[in-house]
This record gives sequence, C-alpha cells and structure tokens, in this order.
Amino acid sequence: MRAVIQRVNQSCVIVDNKIVGSINKGLTVLLGVDKNDTSKDLEYMAEKIVNLRIFEDASGKMNLSALDVGGELLVVSQFTLFGDCRKGKRPSFTNAAPPDYADRLYKEFVKYIKGKYPIKVETGIFQAEMQLEIHNDGPVTILLDSNKLF
Repeated sequence: MRAVIQRVNQSCVIVDNKIVGSINKGLTVLLGVDKNDTSKDLEYMAEKIVNLRIFEDASGKMNLSALDVGGELLVVSQFTLFGDCRKGKRPSFTNAAPPDYADRLYKEFVKYIKGKYPIKVETGIFQAEMQLEIHNDGPVTILLDSNKLF
C-alpha cells in the first residue's frame, strides 16, 4: 500500500456536486493498493498513519498524532499512486490492484481503523470521479509505503 498523507485544517470529497465525506482538523489520506498487498499491509499502514506524529505540541514540535489532537481522517482511494512513469510518458498501472481487490482492502483499511481507534473516519466513493478540497496545514505532506520503498 501507498499513501500520501496531508495534515489538514479541513478537507472534503465531492461527488456529483455533493459532499460525501468531510473532516475538520486531521489527516487526508490518499490510499493506493498494490496487487500484492495483504491484511498485513493494511494493518501496518493504519497503525502508522493513525499514530504518525505530525501535529505540533505546545513547544511547536511535530510530536503529536491525530489521536492525540482529536483529529479526523478522510481516506480516499487513489490507484494512481501506483503509476509507474519510469518508461515513456504515460504511466503504467500494472502494480495497482485490480478494482475488486483494491476496493475490498480499502474498505478493510477503513473498517480496521474504525474498529480499533476512537477517531472519526470519512471516505470518498471507490471508483467515482471525485473532487477533493484540501486545506493543507503547514503544508505538511508525508509519503508512506508498506514495502518501505520510501
């Protein structure tokens, strides 16, 4: 799995001119699923994201997690995170999970977080044409990969 995590003051996802998911202070998580991902990948990513210390403490140091600050999560499926642009000018998506598998792991990821942590989690709609409104705070943007490629 891959994720782009943005610390936000607010964020929402819009489908057909309707807000389908919205958060205030927290993290917007763009989540991509690899064709070889398993439940171990989603657990690793969920634990890492929820406990990622990228919110400032009283001293101004990034030392607090979304849990610590009462933050919220907006999780949006993003298969293009597996776009490979090393050859040519058009990305290859051969490592992205097929839609049925990606949808299942995406939903399991959200369910895992909701079941384990006292945190509000909102989502987009899998495979829908979505518009995201992201008010990045900082800006702070972090990249994660369950295979620890970066």
